[in-house]
Amino acid sequence: MRKLFVVLSLLVVVVSTFALLNPDYQSPIVAVVEACAPAVVKVEAVKTVSSPYFDPFIEDFFRRWFGYSPFGGTQRTTSIGSGFIFDKVGYILTNEHVVSGAVEITVTLLNGSTYKAEYIGGDAELDIAVIKINAEKELPVLEFGDSDKVKIGEWAIAIGNPLGFQHTVTIGVVSATGRRIPKPDGSGYYTNLIQTDAAINPGNSGGPLLNIHGQVIGINTAIINPQQAVNLGFAIPINTVKRFIDQLVQTGKAQKAFLGVRVTTVTNELAKALGLKVNKGALIVQILGGSPAEKAGLKENDVVIKFDGVDVSSDAELVSLIHSRVPGEIVEIVVNRNGREMKFSVKLGASTDEQTQSVTAAREFAGLVVGEITPSDRETYSIAASVNGVIVRQNKGSLGLQPGDVIDQIAVSGQRYTIKSTNDWNEVVGKIKKGDFVAIFAIRKMARLVYSFTY
Repeated sequence: MRKLFVVLSLLVVVVSTFALLNPDYQSPIVAVVEACAPAVVKVEAVKTVSSPYFDPFIEDFFRRWFGYSPFGGTQRTTSIGSGFIFDKVGYILTNEHVVSGAVEITVTLLNGSTYKAEYIGGDAELDIAVIKINAEKELPVLEFGDSDKVKIGEWAIAIGNPLGFQHTVTIGVVSATGRRIPKPDGSGYYTNLIQTDAAINPGNSGGPLLNIHGQVIGINTAIINPQQAVNLGFAIPINTVKRFIDQLVQTGKAQKAFLGVRVTTVTNELAKALGLKVNKGALIVQILGGSPAEKAGLKENDVVIKFDGVDVSSDAELVSLIHSRVPGEIVEIVVNRNGREMKFSVKLGASTDEQTQSVTAAREFAGLVVGEITPSDRETYSIAASVNGVIVRQNKGSLGLQPGDVIDQIAVSGQRYTIKSTNDWNEVVGKIKKGDFVAIFAIRKMARLVYSFTY
């Protein structure tokens, strides 16, 4: 009995000791979450999407015999993401891919209040967007940090709505900075990203990545396929966002910088063929007249290897880095010229500074929204000076054309027309009638494409 009493006494002492460990301790993460969570919101975007299936013969069969077509119709879908309030009157930052094309946006706060939101503006390339809610009271906001000062290994806190689980908090560290990853749709690269091992999942997009002081250092935007890796999440640096936020609020659009070069990625084969002294970078194949690049002294056959301190290994990376800056910024560009590294200070221009032709509004046809080719387009999509036509800005239909493709010819029921401008486009598509056989000829990175259908 005495032995049992001693054992129980020791057990009580041990349990009491564990209970007294750090009795007044509170994780600093708790303070960050308590202060910041009220400004983080759930974003639900209702979108109307078209069926990608299109067969004019089957569609005509169903319409003729059943009075409707099961193909090419539309349906409403809801995507869920995150966002955070940055202005007390109700302005919210999120990802463009979360709200792009939404016909209805609903925002839910931590306290359960819901609001209909207005789309203010955004940019698909940067993947940032601003929406706004109207509340009767002053709203909580998050403070912006300085992403240029972020250090590898410091705390990183993500708050968002992964898989619809509202206001989920995950923590980790900043795993790396300056990361670049290809966009899922193949349209380019996310550049200069912050990498974190704080768990980020679908639904976190648009939410804040916070430092230990509760300041926003990035907008969570991308993950690596969980089947390939885990705990690899990426955020757009908040300093990139800060460059464009006023533009988005005031005009709804982001005016991005313009260098004025047409580039191609350096490969081992290209380096050997041209006798280049480096085997990676972006080779300048054309300098546009009167551009910032020409004024700064850059030349054709220069290989851009660094852009304002960030290594460049491909043409798409260079373009993404240029477009992450605003007109008027002065950047340092390092090139390799015949084996010699040279530095140039370049004052970037505006992508809308130079237009090749007067702008004429183009008619939408077959879901295609087109426009005139600008010098900035030639830089962005590496369009040669010899290529002329109209550029695809948006494809709302089922044809396989992509933004950046150049349409230079259209054939209509045996008659072929050359397209050099939006005037030509409007004239030709205005003649097309129901039942006409149509072929659209396009150029994508010097490859010839043809899409045919019955209108």
